[in-house]
Amino acid sequence: MVVKNSDIAVVGHFALDTIRLLSRSSPFLVLGGSVTYVSLVARRLDATVSIISKVGEDFPEAYMWLLREEGIDLSGVTKLANKQTTRFELIYSKNLTNRTLKLKSKAPRINVSDLPQPLQAKAVHVAPIAGEISYKVVEKLKSYTDVLSLDPQGLLRSVDKAGNVMPRSRVDKRLLSLINVYKSSLDEITALTGQPDLNSAVNATHDFGVRTIIVTLGDKGAVLSVEKTLYTIPPCNSRVVVDPTGAGDAFIGGFLAEYIRQKDALWCACVGSATASLVIEGIGPTFFGEKEEIYQRARDIYEKEIKP
Repeated sequence: MVVKNSDIAVVGHFALDTIRLLSRSSPFLVLGGSVTYVSLVARRLDATVSIISKVGEDFPEAYMWLLREEGIDLSGVTKLANKQTTRFELIYSKNLTNRTLKLKSKAPRINVSDLPQPLQAKAVHVAPIAGEISYKVVEKLKSYTDVLSLDPQGLLRSVDKAGNVMPRSRVDKRLLSLINVYKSSLDEITALTGQPDLNSAVNATHDFGVRTIIVTLGDKGAVLSVEKTLYTIPPCNSRVVVDPTGAGDAFIGGFLAEYIRQKDALWCACVGSATASLVIEGIGPTFFGEKEEIYQRARDIYEKEIKP
């Protein structure tokens, strides 16, 4: 298995998501997983992208075709006979601010032996959704890139026998010593660090050696911290909010696509906010806007003279 050199390599499980919105009478079955949203946003901004993942024999070939048509390198995706793809059911509250997750099935873990050789990327984004990536895998990925990015959401989930997904805080914190860029929600970074509030959690994460930290805050925007200088990134207004799934993943996809071009981190975060504001205007990974619209929304935020 050989993956072509790419700007961004994204590592984690795909998912087949059943999304239930109380405003709709029927659920939607869509392609999901952080790797999907990150890669499609990065491609929209003209970054070359490869994905390293595992799926089961139930993974629709139409999705593989769609991703290839978008120009995404899937040579690092392994399709396993007699195995199932990771599946989630996502149930949103009426106002879309809360959701319940249920894990329906889980693909096998991604191991060091599954990583393609050779692999080089300007950035590698580690995006587990169901605990499928270990410290050893992240350690190996570190050797492939100068920019290693992490969204720990899938490491902060425990699952009971009925498949109900609940938060957990016991994570191998050695991971953070390998990371250059960290992105998560506020709940996730406080759970990971054991700190009670945003500022102390961000500082604790920096203390592990992480240079750049992004904390997404839903409709309140995001916080960017670069070497302990904190910036508040305003939310970018969406025309309509249909489905918030993947907004944080779209944020980091947009951020990294600019970051690898040596752009200012504050600008990169504004691009991330813009991409997040667009993806929630459609169901699942169906709407990302055009590149110029992304940049125009980013400029509208950037020109507000965001200050630490």
